[in-house]
Amino acid sequence: MDMNEIKEIFFQECEEQLAELESGLLKMNDGDRDPETVNAVFRAVHSIKGGAGAFGLDDLVAFAHVFETTLDCVRSNKLEPGPEVMKVMLKSADVLADLVSASRDGGSVDESRSSGLVKELEALANGEMPAPSAAPVAAAKPAPKAAAPAPAAAPSDDSGFQPIPFTFDGFGGEDEAAAEISTFDVTFKPRRDLYSKGNEAALLLRDLSRLGEMSINCNMDDLPSLDDIDPEAAYFHWTIQIKAEKGEEGIRQVFEFAEWDCDLDVKLREPEAAAPTEELPMVPVPFDLSALDDSADAPEETVAAAVEAAETASNVMKMAASAAKTEKKESPAAAAAAAAAAAAAQANNTAGQTIRVDLDRVDRLINLVGELVINQAMLSQSVIENDATGTSAVNMGLEELQQLTREIQDSVMAIRAQPVKPVFQRMSRIVREVADMVGKSIRLVTEGENTEVDKTVIDKLAEPLTHMIRNAVDHGIESPEKRAAAGKEPEGTIKLTAKHRSGRIVIELVDDGAGINRERVRQKAIDNELIAADANLTDEEIDNLIFAPGFSTADKISDISGRGVGMDVVKRSIQALGGRISITSRPGLGSTFTMSLPLTLAVLDGMVVTVAGQTLVVPLTAIVETLQPEAQNIHSFGANQRLISIRNSFCPLVDVGRILNFRGIQANPMEGVALLVESEGGGQRALMVDAIQGQRQVVIKSLEANYTHVPGIAAATILGDGRVALILDVDAVVAASRGHSLKQEMSLAVAG
Repeated sequence: MDMNEIKEIFFQECEEQLAELESGLLKMNDGDRDPETVNAVFRAVHSIKGGAGAFGLDDLVAFAHVFETTLDCVRSNKLEPGPEVMKVMLKSADVLADLVSASRDGGSVDESRSSGLVKELEALANGEMPAPSAAPVAAAKPAPKAAAPAPAAAPSDDSGFQPIPFTFDGFGGEDEAAAEISTFDVTFKPRRDLYSKGNEAALLLRDLSRLGEMSINCNMDDLPSLDDIDPEAAYFHWTIQIKAEKGEEGIRQVFEFAEWDCDLDVKLREPEAAAPTEELPMVPVPFDLSALDDSADAPEETVAAAVEAAETASNVMKMAASAAKTEKKESPAAAAAAAAAAAAAQANNTAGQTIRVDLDRVDRLINLVGELVINQAMLSQSVIENDATGTSAVNMGLEELQQLTREIQDSVMAIRAQPVKPVFQRMSRIVREVADMVGKSIRLVTEGENTEVDKTVIDKLAEPLTHMIRNAVDHGIESPEKRAAAGKEPEGTIKLTAKHRSGRIVIELVDDGAGINRERVRQKAIDNELIAADANLTDEEIDNLIFAPGFSTADKISDISGRGVGMDVVKRSIQALGGRISITSRPGLGSTFTMSLPLTLAVLDGMVVTVAGQTLVVPLTAIVETLQPEAQNIHSFGANQRLISIRNSFCPLVDVGRILNFRGIQANPMEGVALLVESEGGGQRALMVDAIQGQRQVVIKSLEANYTHVPGIAAATILGDGRVALILDVDAVVAASRGHSLKQEMSLAVAG
């Protein structure tokens, strides 16, 4: 593995650490004072700083160090994380993310912004509280005064982290010369995973020796006979006595990248218990581990003495590996027992671990599984046609194959499923930045962050959500003064939720702002010639005007809005994902945007139907129920419209064959089946088809990629008999039933 690959892994881990940082800071901002939450935030920044230092990313390291120092004050209760403090912390997390991106992509970060935050962080670390922000905050408490300097930190909590009294590049820190030197007893016992991951005990001990005077003893009591040795196991452990200035945290920091692969015990030796080295219960092996450093000016014999104990382990492992090969030939039973024990140990050590896989490999696997499903369906269809009784052994075997294939497909699709949490966390930064630009105080609340959806959907969800969040902050939430005049809390709230419903993911964006001013929206639409001046529109239709191309109620163009580009982009993006979006608004109380999206873009549960001799697939998630029309329930309306009565209500009856131009005249409703569907913006419609063939899961094949866009058709699939079936675009068909032709619907979709 070359350095570029290692660096790429570091940046991937940075993304995870930044997500952890954002999550922890948001919890703290909401009042969470759990020490583990603070420790998790500290660890995230500390890990980023440590990795960045290995690659010489000085700007990132310097900023992370100042950030870490301030977080250390919070951990040691020297700094109260009040609203103004958390505001600085959240901005610092944004800059840290920008520095990571700049280090990865070669860009730059606004130096004035980063240096300004460095000063604010240093001021917080020195007990200087920031001035309250100009915008009022709901139920804002007076900014807490800096607490008196706390005494020395107590022993480590479960997380094993303590404040770090060190300096870096001149940023803050305590005077190391004044630090108290303490004596610690350290037990370091590696596990087998430590060596398999490329760590080296000798190098860890070398780094430990740099903290102060140290004596060490290598314990080899666990070393088995040569016949029983496992070449991949760890049999040695070390007991160490060290006098260190940096305390327990400084010692644990040496092992931070190996702490999960070793047993580490660090105990402070009481002053009265401290004894000269010669009184230790172990036989000390004093040596200068710093000699392992390439830059150390030490004689070769010193180096040899330093590594002698550590190299013993390596030599024994090599001997054991050779012996194990011979032993494997001479004693199969012993080799099998050793392999079983190793497998059991490996199973215990790898529980809950994850691996990173190239997304292209997953996509290829999904495509192959899709072809497997198609071929299984074809084989089943062929056997059914040649076995009228359906009781043959082959037929029953195919049923088991069908169930197994479905389970494989579900498992493969689950590989691509990811929680929406990363996208939701990204929105919190947008809320902060836009709110600062417009002088508003707004809080983002998220729910259902662990709701999973296909990665392709997640990747394409960020853009429409960004537009909606910016729109809600700029247009939806009022200014603090207007909110106070309306009897509301000065701080506005935006709520972002995700949940599964009927095989789809539903995302809601709710704000407690002023709602949609329908009179203003209507007038703007008339001024922009989007509707006629005498048009009679319902409240729902007026609300949906905001999705029209070029529509904007902004009085002036700004960096945020006013150019008429935004909500129409949202609608197009959602429709491109096979989803729909709707809006409900209550003047003075706020608005709710609801997006319904498929969980995956690769497979689909559908109803296979026949229309004018053509086979179509209707997405099952759009179907509410199926009906057998009766003459007394069919009613004419206008020149060529028909309604169907369903439980004392009337629903438009849409002939799918007529809409798609499969036939030139209206079909007889009593000779077909009605599918009651629900579509975006069109309410419920009853789609009339000739017959239902059955329900099945189909593999989605893109028409645009293989042919061209077909109006009224969303995609295609291959059925068990080898025929190509078209997947119906329910929203387009319903929209066409309202008076637009499918070609018009297509052009409207492209334009807006």
